[in-house]
Amino acid sequence: MTESVIWIVDDDASIRFVLERALAAPDRRIASFANVGEARSGTGDPPDLVLTDLRMPGDDGLTWLDSLSQSRPDLPVIVMTAYSDLDTSVQAYARGAFDYLPKPFDVDDVVKAVDRALETRSNGRSPASNGEATMLGESPAVQQLFRVIGRLSRSRFNVLITGETGTGKELVARALHHHSPLRDGPFVALNTAAIPSELLESELFGHEKGAFTGAQGRHVGRFEQADKGTLFLDEIGDMPARLQTRLLRVLAEGEFYRVGGRELRQVDVRIIAATHQDLRERVNTGAFREDLFHRLNVVHIHVPPLRERGGDILLLARHFLGRAARESGLDPKSLSADAEQTLLEHPWRGNVRELENLCRRLTVLSPGSTVRAEDITEELGEDRETRQSSWADTAAAQADGWMRAEQSGVLNQATDMLHAALFRAALARTKGRRAAAAELLGIGRNTLTRRIKALRKAGLKL
Repeated sequence: MTESVIWIVDDDASIRFVLERALAAPDRRIASFANVGEARSGTGDPPDLVLTDLRMPGDDGLTWLDSLSQSRPDLPVIVMTAYSDLDTSVQAYARGAFDYLPKPFDVDDVVKAVDRALETRSNGRSPASNGEATMLGESPAVQQLFRVIGRLSRSRFNVLITGETGTGKELVARALHHHSPLRDGPFVALNTAAIPSELLESELFGHEKGAFTGAQGRHVGRFEQADKGTLFLDEIGDMPARLQTRLLRVLAEGEFYRVGGRELRQVDVRIIAATHQDLRERVNTGAFREDLFHRLNVVHIHVPPLRERGGDILLLARHFLGRAARESGLDPKSLSADAEQTLLEHPWRGNVRELENLCRRLTVLSPGSTVRAEDITEELGEDRETRQSSWADTAAAQADGWMRAEQSGVLNQATDMLHAALFRAALARTKGRRAAAAELLGIGRNTLTRRIKALRKAGLKL
């Protein structure tokens, strides 16, 4: 019977004690060390597997991982750490970790990870390793997401990200790019649902001067902008069928023509797509091409909704309150116990985005230095569907009043008022910076400037 040598390196004696007994077996020999220095100077047979904490007195665990991955690239290393953020997770994979276990962990999970690592070693397969990034969360669902991002960080496979609206799919996409072989190339994002279908082809592939009415010059599309980098296509499920065909060719051949162009353009782009819809169901109904689905779905990542992330709600709330205070030049606010309970009980249909926006409002609107439960319930108010219904009823009543007065041009008048309201909101959010406001609105800066001028000329306040 072949004996496996396992090293446990952790400055916590109780953890070493528990793991020694949980991993004990007739075919295993276990050695424990309180720090990296002890492990480096250890005598006897070299290890077949290492379990190590990352942050201990003396030498840094991440630096030791670098050394082990260079001197013993076949040695599986399982990282254990209380610092369970995405940066730490992906750095561990980047430096050669086989697996990553956030503390406190279930001993059964450690045993399973050790069994997998020893089996991998005996089968001659290389351990996984990977990159670095910036997300927040300690729940099991998010820790699993961190592991997947870490394991993908050396690849450039196409990825399909699914999840409800507001869960942070673009943040995952940016992390995947930032810790990939394409990190030095551009990251270009496009929300396909925000672009009118008649303009989306030009936005993706570009156009030549005179290609269509209004094409007064050459336009470089998002694919060319993302060459040697990553193109993030959000809400891919809403892409029109005709463009799905064009996208499929680019994914298959890496080449396309600009709209109205005759010169074949070649690009090297990684595609990360995202959707809140069930793409398989859309394939079944014929709304989405099956061959395109498989091209995009090389790797699938699901981002969990906030309601499945437990304690992350309070972790994120404190983070967002602190950031909103810095952005506003105010002192950060704390949460009372009843406020925390209110946050935990809310359904969070808008997920992380809803929580972030709530924290911004609480920072500037709630009185005192401590947020109370009543502050939160007042800010949450009616749910989104009720507010949307109320807004629609108000608009309908206004339109009815205009028509009763037999006013002409009602549609144009209503459109101008809506645009003015949206522009005011965007400019307020960006503190008057038109380029940033235009980006929020999904239009060009020149278009925004032109529309503002026209609305002011029509007597609307901006």
